[in-house]
Amino acid sequence: MIDGTIVAPDYRSMGNSGYWILFIKVDKVAIFGGTLDAKGAAYWACRRSGKSCPVGARSITFNWASNIVVSGLTSINSQLSHLVINSCKNVAVRNVKIIAPDQSPNTDGIHVQGSTGVTITGSTIGTGDDCISIGPDTRNLWMEHIKCGPGHGISIGSLGKDKNEDGVQNVTVANSVFIGSDNGVRIKSWARPSNSFVTNIVFRNIVMTRVQYPIIVDQNYCPNNQGCPNQGEIQFSNNKIKLPQLIMSIFIISFTTNRIGILVSSGVKVSQVTYRNIKGTSRSQAAMIFNCSSSNPCRGIRLQDINLTYMNKAATSTCRNVHGTRSGVVVPRSCV
Repeated sequence: MIDGTIVAPDYRSMGNSGYWILFIKVDKVAIFGGTLDAKGAAYWACRRSGKSCPVGARSITFNWASNIVVSGLTSINSQLSHLVINSCKNVAVRNVKIIAPDQSPNTDGIHVQGSTGVTITGSTIGTGDDCISIGPDTRNLWMEHIKCGPGHGISIGSLGKDKNEDGVQNVTVANSVFIGSDNGVRIKSWARPSNSFVTNIVFRNIVMTRVQYPIIVDQNYCPNNQGCPNQGEIQFSNNKIKLPQLIMSIFIISFTTNRIGILVSSGVKVSQVTYRNIKGTSRSQAAMIFNCSSSNPCRGIRLQDINLTYMNKAATSTCRNVHGTRSGVVVPRSCV
C-alpha cells in the first residue's frame, strides 16, 4: 500500500534510464492507493525549448510480470507514459486516476503491449496522449467503465511500423464514456508492409461527448507526414508532372491543392470489429471514419445501433476499402 504521495526527483537526475518505478519479472505484486507525482512539467518545458533533454521516464512499468493488481492509484504528470504493462500475464488495473494536461506530449495513461489477460476497470484518465494505448501482441484485454478525456482516446496501435510484428486480438471496450477527447475508439496502422493484424474487437455501450472523431480506423497513419517509407509527391508545375517511381498498392492523400503524398498501403489486416450501441456528439462532421488499406481492406466490420450527431446537425461517415454489415438504427448513415 502507498500511504500518501511519492514525488519524483528532478527529471535530470533520472537521466536516460527511461523509468522511474520499474518492476521486472515479479509475481503476485499488488499496489493499493496512494499518489505518484512525476513533476513532468519541467521535462515538457525542456522538450519545448529545443534544448538537449534526457529521454524522459515512464512513471511505473511492469516488464515480464504476472498476477499483478494496481488498485486505487493516482498518477499525476508523468514525464511520458503513466503506467506501462509490457509482456505481462494476468494484470488487473482497478479504480485508478491518471491526470496530465491536454498539451503534455506522449503522456499515455496506460500502455499495454505483448500482454495477455489484462483488465482495466473503473478508471478515469485525462492526458495529452492516448488514454489507453494498445501495442503489438496484446491479447484478451478487457476495458470497462473507463472515463477518457482529455486525450487521444483508446487506441489500438499504432501497428505495422515493423514488418514482422505480432497482432492484437480479443479486445473489448464496454460501458465507457469519452469527454472532449480528440478520438473515441481508434485503430491505427502505418502505411507500410506488415504481417500484423487486428481481429475480434468489440466496442459497445459507449457515450461520446464532444469527441473530435468518435469512431476512426486510420490505416495510413504517418505522424507529421514524416518517417514513412516510399512516400513521394506529385507536383504540378508548368503543366509538367514530377512523379517518383510508383509502387503496387498505393494510397493517395491530398495535403494541399498541389501536393499529393504517395504511401505504400498498410499490410495490417483489420477484421471482425464490432461497434454496438455508441451514441453522443462529434466535434467534426465526419463522426465515423474508416480509412482502410487498399491492399488489405477492413473486413467483418459490424455497426449496430449507432447514434452520433454533429453540433445538433447530421453527421457523416467516410469509408475507404471497408466491408461489413449494419443493423438497427445507424446514424450517421453508414457507408459500410
